[in-house]
Amino acid sequence: MTTTRLRLLTAGESHGPSLTGILEGMPAGLPLDEAAIARDLARRQRGFGKGGRMALEQDRARITAGVMNGRTTGGPIALVIDNRDHANWADKDVPPMTAPRPGHADLTGAVKFGHRDLRLSLERASARETAMRVALGACCRALLGEFGITVGGYVTAIGDVALDLGEPSPDAAVYEERFAAAEASDVRCPEAAFAARMHDAIAATVAARDTLGGVVEAAVLHAPPGLGSFAQLDRKLDSRIAAAVMGLPAVKGVELGLGFASTTRRGTQAHDAIVADGDELVRPTNRAGGLEGGVSNGLPIVVRAALKPIATTLTPQPTVDLATGAAAPTKYERSDFCQVPRAVPIVEAALAIALCDALLEKLGGDSLEEIRPRLFALRQMRLSHLPMDGAPWRFGYGS
Repeated sequence: MTTTRLRLLTAGESHGPSLTGILEGMPAGLPLDEAAIARDLARRQRGFGKGGRMALEQDRARITAGVMNGRTTGGPIALVIDNRDHANWADKDVPPMTAPRPGHADLTGAVKFGHRDLRLSLERASARETAMRVALGACCRALLGEFGITVGGYVTAIGDVALDLGEPSPDAAVYEERFAAAEASDVRCPEAAFAARMHDAIAATVAARDTLGGVVEAAVLHAPPGLGSFAQLDRKLDSRIAAAVMGLPAVKGVELGLGFASTTRRGTQAHDAIVADGDELVRPTNRAGGLEGGVSNGLPIVVRAALKPIATTLTPQPTVDLATGAAAPTKYERSDFCQVPRAVPIVEAALAIALCDALLEKLGGDSLEEIRPRLFALRQMRLSHLPMDGAPWRFGYGS
């Protein structure tokens, strides 16, 4: 993913020996340990509709660089997650894979790289990579937490079972309640009645030997105003968030704030009024989802990710065997029946990385000690922080 202050790389294959991650640009002095990363990795492995791989893997990230005596050094952070399933592949001949699955990177990867076996595409395109994405996101979440910024999420739709939560709220407490309720549900839905219906929909899909998609909503709470920029398209915080979330496997759509629903409203009902409450500028609504002009405005940043059903299905789909040119059915690769509940911490990780990058870009500094006072010195949504000259002026070009 594109970043400005942080640099992030992952490497590894689905059934290879390990996943590797590098995160460069984190400040020195941040408390970080493997237990904090393990908590998010464990959340990624929970959720109704998961496949058999989760019973094999017990993901634990080992910190191999960039953290000494429990604190970041300012150097690149390196993480390694061992793939336990590699033992089942290490010493066997891998059968040829020549029939691409519709909706996966099997065929497009062969076109791009000229692979003579489709597994070479499958191995890297697999959502197994998101284990490392979550681990690196946990590092970023640790830094955000130092400044009181939190990230959470929940499921709002599984198939055609959709929970309508209304407009995005300006109240962080609303989201905190949803985060907590979702973690108590095996489908990560904050409303019990809808969670039961989602559970039934997934169970029916498993019985039908099929897969099911849905929608994850996530929010960033207590982010300061002024992150991002409208000056260039790649500096806009909304475009950076959208790219981070859209880059996740199976995501086919991203909404911020009201999203597509804003297109059905008139302008007076699509935006957030600005009201002075003493010195403070407040918003009674949060239709923009915490972002205006590519810049954070201090309200909860609200994002929705639409995930398609996983392309790997127990019921074969029609395809073509590239070795023979004949019609052929797809072969099953072990996968989830519904990945949406497990996708919640993955979407959270993408958000945490994007927000951490934007925060570090705004604050600068090489250590937590340098950065901390800069956060509290930031301009806020207050009349006293925004003095206006109230006088005419000229552009002055060519003068």
